[in-house]
Amino acid sequence: MTFMSRRSLLTGLAATAGGLLTGCDKLAQSEDFRKALFSAENVHRWTQRALTDRQALAQEFTPDQMSPYFRPNGTRNPGTAEYTAISANNFADWRLKVTGLVNRPLSLSLPQIKALPHREQITRHDCVEGWSAIGKWRGVPLRTILDGAQLKTNAKYLVFHCADTNGGARPYYESIDMVDAFHPQTILAFALNDKPLFVANGAPLRLRVERHLGYKHAKYLIGIEAVDNLAGIHGGKGGYWEDVAGYQWYAGI
Repeated sequence: MTFMSRRSLLTGLAATAGGLLTGCDKLAQSEDFRKALFSAENVHRWTQRALTDRQALAQEFTPDQMSPYFRPNGTRNPGTAEYTAISANNFADWRLKVTGLVNRPLSLSLPQIKALPHREQITRHDCVEGWSAIGKWRGVPLRTILDGAQLKTNAKYLVFHCADTNGGARPYYESIDMVDAFHPQTILAFALNDKPLFVANGAPLRLRVERHLGYKHAKYLIGIEAVDNLAGIHGGKGGYWEDVAGYQWYAGI
C-alpha cells in the first residue's frame, strides 16, 4: 500500500471539489450543491488538524534560500485618503485597535508594537494564484497582543480589519480561529527581509499565519476584533475573498 502524504491528501480533496465545479455547470449553479460541496472545507480542516500537531511549525528556511524578490500579493496600495495621510506621516498617527470580546481593549502605536518581544522567521508564502516566495519576517507573536487584551472565554474567532477597500468596493478583512491565533508562527509583521514593510507588502503591519495560503495574510491592519461568530461581519463568510468569490475560509496548507 502506498502511503499518501498529508499534503497529497489535502490537495486531492481540493482538486476533487474544483473538478466537480468546473465539470458540472448545472450543479455549480445550484446553491444547495455548492453548500454541500464546500462543506468539504470542514473535512480539510479536520483532516489537517487530526494528522498534525496543532502547534507543528511550517517549514522555515535559511537566509541563502530567500527569494531575491518578494512579490507583493493583492492590493499594492489602498489609495484611500485616510491611508495616504497616515503613510505620508510615516504612520506616526496609525493605531492598531484591539476590540470586541476582550476585557482590556487596546490602541497600540507602531513604536509600542515594535517595542514588544518579537520573532523572526524565514518562511514561504504560497499564493492561491500559483506563485510562491521565501522571505524573512519580523513581528510580534499575535498571542502576545491577545494576552495583553485579555480575551473573553466566549471569543472564538479573530477578525482582522484592514485599511484596504479594494477601490471602494468593500473593506478587506480576514479571520482565523483561536487554534491559528495562538500558533507560535502567527505574528503581526512589521518588517520583511530586515527592512520596514513597504506599502506594497502591507505597511505598517500585516498578519502572517504561516500554515495558510496567502489570501489569509491580511495586510494594512487597522484593527483586530474578537468575536464569537462570523455571521454578522460584512458578507458573513469570514473574509473578503470568501464573501465575493467563494474562497474557502480555511486555507490551511
